[in-house]
Amino acid sequence: MTLNAISRRDLFRAGPYVLIGVSGLISSTSVLAEQDTRSAEQEGTAAKEQLVRTYVSGFENKDWNVIDNLLADNFTFTSPNNDDHISKAAFKRRCFLPQLDFIKKFDLEKIFVHGDEAFVKYLCWTTKGTSFRNVEFWRFVDGKITAIECYFGGHLGYPAASASAKS
Repeated sequence: MTLNAISRRDLFRAGPYVLIGVSGLISSTSVLAEQDTRSAEQEGTAAKEQLVRTYVSGFENKDWNVIDNLLADNFTFTSPNNDDHISKAAFKRRCFLPQLDFIKKFDLEKIFVHGDEAFVKYLCWTTKGTSFRNVEFWRFVDGKITAIECYFGGHLGYPAASASAKS
């Protein structure tokens, strides 16, 4: 192997070109890393949106097993209806079961996912033909729903009030 000596003058002349080449390589690597990160975030967002849609289908189909499988063991639910971080069992007893006869379907209007949190806005149709709109703040951990905070919209209240035509 032959070593060629490079003068300091040649080294200084080559320096800017080497820096430009290295910075281009670093820039290209950064762009690829950003694309990979965005792709993973988009997959995570899509998975959380699907959790929301599956949860809603559980309500519409009156299927507690679907909902139960989506909720973490330490799930909590909060609403203005005197529900302050109630457990999964209390949620089933106080919120899911009593509303089965009143909820017909949900129109999901907006799902905004950011990291492990989401805002969900929906229009719920009751079996009496009335509707109400709510917004919920959701939290996710390891592919499960860990918390939902429900904010009632309009003057109708939750489905029981809407179904009894209190408008």
